[in-house]
Amino acid sequence: MKRHILKPVVWLVVFVLAVGMACQIGGGAAEPTVAPTTEPAAVKEPTQAAPTEEAPTEPAPTEETKAVKDLKGVKDAVIQVEAQGTFIDPEYGYVPNAAGRGSGFIIDPSGIAVTNNHVVTGAGLLKVWVGGNQDETYNAKVLGVSECSDLAVIDIDGDDFAYLQWSDIPIEVGQEMYVAGFPLGDPEYSLTKGIVSKSKADGESNWASVDAVISYDATTNPGNSGGPVVDPDGKVIAVHYAGNADTDQAFGISREVAEPVIEELSTGKNLDTVGVNGTAVQSEDGTVSGIWVSSVQSGSPADKSGIVAGDLILTLENLDLATDSTMADYCDILRSHDAGDTLSVIVLRPGTGEILEGQLNGRELAVTGSIDTSGQSSGQTSGGTAQVNENASASGDIYYTEAFDGDISQTWEYFLTSGDDSALSQTVQDGKFVIEIDQEQTYTYFLFKDWLFTDPRLDVRAINKGVNTNFVGLVCRSSDQGWYEVDILSSGVYYFYYVDQNYKYTQIWNGGSQLVKTGSATNDYTLICSGDTLTLGINGTEVKSLKLSGGSYPVLTDGQVGLTVSSTDSTPVIVEFEEFVISVP
Repeated sequence: MKRHILKPVVWLVVFVLAVGMACQIGGGAAEPTVAPTTEPAAVKEPTQAAPTEEAPTEPAPTEETKAVKDLKGVKDAVIQVEAQGTFIDPEYGYVPNAAGRGSGFIIDPSGIAVTNNHVVTGAGLLKVWVGGNQDETYNAKVLGVSECSDLAVIDIDGDDFAYLQWSDIPIEVGQEMYVAGFPLGDPEYSLTKGIVSKSKADGESNWASVDAVISYDATTNPGNSGGPVVDPDGKVIAVHYAGNADTDQAFGISREVAEPVIEELSTGKNLDTVGVNGTAVQSEDGTVSGIWVSSVQSGSPADKSGIVAGDLILTLENLDLATDSTMADYCDILRSHDAGDTLSVIVLRPGTGEILEGQLNGRELAVTGSIDTSGQSSGQTSGGTAQVNENASASGDIYYTEAFDGDISQTWEYFLTSGDDSALSQTVQDGKFVIEIDQEQTYTYFLFKDWLFTDPRLDVRAINKGVNTNFVGLVCRSSDQGWYEVDILSSGVYYFYYVDQNYKYTQIWNGGSQLVKTGSATNDYTLICSGDTLTLGINGTEVKSLKLSGGSYPVLTDGQVGLTVSSTDSTPVIVEFEEFVISVP
């Protein structure tokens, strides 16, 4: 079995996600797009010949000369936005360094532009191309967002841009319209034609709650999100934000809703948001619902309260959320309060099963309980005994116990960083997980597959049956960035390592302990990963507590946990594991 580093938390499969209408985005529900085939060139200033006395002086461009006058000129003011960031998607799980693309349009020659909130919120980097010109790449920053209206205003570096104006013609059914943008992440500009089929359609969805949207039959695709919907004169009547290929319908946020919101956002003010890129989700049986957090805007109320990507916001101001699988209730609560109001919140953290309670603009989240996130109501996983404590909140309470009394292939996975599969034998017999290695320099890892943990305590009982030159260890916070491990040599020497995604080992600390029982003896090993501290225990005694900050390695936050067994220069290595326990430190 080969290792799959990126995977969704198994508990998430219980959710029915109404994502059919979602557009390609740069955050959360985004599907990564293919990068440009050539590296975008740096922005260059145009080269001009030195003026001569005979050359007439051109008048400086005015704001009026940059306003788009017709349908043909719309292209010059439409932008493609690439948002790069790391997100946790409710369907695909952990998506690091994703680059999703959407569309937008410039509304002021200084570079003020409009797009969707779901295109930009939570991104660490924004890149912009104007008018389909891939030779000039611009950076941009977010000025303001409205989570519920699914609108965002960004400021593009530079000035003297062509820009679009709002239409002042009433929107009517049957009116001719066009959608401009860059569908499917393609750098080539697209313009599709249709008619308005509804002037005031329902704007409730699982990622926004808009009072008035228009629907139309113009062809759209993922990547059109945030682009302008214009009339035959090239003036904006709506901001495109959704499409439904099954019904040949597309939807735009109506000018009458969008324009006043955009005016507020242009001043640097956020509206109807706590700073998350969220999606309403609900379990199949309807017993669990909430707002799934794909990413969090740094410095926002959500960020300050302790909400992180991958959380599920269950309640806000003691009201259940997303019971109808839309953002309606959530957004109504936000619209009933000012941005700085203190709001109570309850969050489920599926990666650990923790229930956290706190406040937005108030008390930070704290763990108050936990639930079984294995997706199996009996508390049993396929093979092995999975005993889960649903109230594991106090220090020492157990999340999970592996008794190794059956087939563990469904709950554990293995990989090697050195050596070959042929050197390894792994069996479960008589309540023990037995690892045998018959080749030197073979490093094996066994990870518990389906849960991610932030601050776990790991305890394992290991029996050494081979020569006294093997390493037995524990692993925490394993993700695409690498992991931490502590290895204990059967002689009593121990090592702390950070291992990166390329399997480069960085030694953090090494020492020795006489607490290790040598020979064919049984030893109990403990690893606590809490905040920025790793703590090793041997046979019930703390041996070393180690701060991680300040080293030549990242401070990892969460990930999988597991075991490691390695041979050095002598074989055979034979180790039996009797029990593996994950608990609260």
